[in-house]
Amino acid sequence: MGTGTLTIDLDAVGRNWRALDRLSAPTVETAAVVKADGYGLGAERVARALARAGARSFFVALAEEGAAVRAALGPGPEIFVLSGHMAGDAEMIGDLGLVPVLNTIDQLTRHLEVLPGRPYGIQLDSGMNRLGMEPAEWAAVRGLLGAAAPRLVMSHLACADEPGHPQNAAQLEAFRAMTAGLSVPLSLAATGGILLGPAYHFDLVRPGIGLYGGLPFEAAEPVAELDLPVIQWRDLEPGETVGYGATWEAEGPARIATVSGGYADGLLRAIGGSAVLWAGEVPCPIAGRVSMDLIAVEVTHLPEVPRTLSILGPQQTVDDLAAAAGTIGYEILTALGRRYRRRHLGDGSAAGPAA
Repeated sequence: MGTGTLTIDLDAVGRNWRALDRLSAPTVETAAVVKADGYGLGAERVARALARAGARSFFVALAEEGAAVRAALGPGPEIFVLSGHMAGDAEMIGDLGLVPVLNTIDQLTRHLEVLPGRPYGIQLDSGMNRLGMEPAEWAAVRGLLGAAAPRLVMSHLACADEPGHPQNAAQLEAFRAMTAGLSVPLSLAATGGILLGPAYHFDLVRPGIGLYGGLPFEAAEPVAELDLPVIQWRDLEPGETVGYGATWEAEGPARIATVSGGYADGLLRAIGGSAVLWAGEVPCPIAGRVSMDLIAVEVTHLPEVPRTLSILGPQQTVDDLAAAAGTIGYEILTALGRRYRRRHLGDGSAAGPAA
């Protein structure tokens, strides 16, 4: 087989959800963020696994993503759309029972006029300056909602992955001030916010990256493993070079294995020269630049050339690979391409080490 194999452990996803759920009080609902195709791992299967684990509310970025999750889960679970009620989304929102998280007065007006009586959420800008109503906008409309109260009022922390950052406390204070006196469910914390402690939990927490094995949830189980097949190998003489730009040169007799995978598959070009692949417990450095479909790997030190090499697995997590690329685990996961053969383990229901 000429494509890599991406193994997705759905039981580990479920156990990560349960572990994060236990970090808040029983009165706090733990939802699940499955946007960006379940962080690149397949929203439909991931959402079903999370539902089996116990999640009852889900968050997506776009109405189209909400449609896919609704098709996977059927009626019942609440599916919040973080981009809100965009022009042209009314039919999809209404027919599928999606809950738009309204970010502007224009979105609020559109929703109340086009889909009166249908549930919605509100996002407030507590200091991130990305999405949500600012304090003055919210103050102008909150008293006018009357019986049309939102299903949820939420905001988002900008620096939750840095526990000591002063903006966390500043946003908490701002969110409390903006929601004082409300009798609807409140939400501020994603994965990083959950780890900041109970003051940030309110009524609903909405973990994302922690479900999929990424930082800042250090106790998370890895969810994804990626093995790349070796297409060809060759022996090099000292002084021979490898790949585009001839950036890698053999200092002595060397053996190079070429594996199927490249930046078209989400293996970022930036990992060339810094990341390794693994033959079991043995690291094998990338030789030269990552190209669109191929990566050259030095295997001189192996007794024989293996059939596959691992780039994600027990020895190298998504955050390890991200560090080699100078990025974050989110980007590694969401960039994983469609050419891989996808293999799923479990269905989210099995308990285990994280339970």
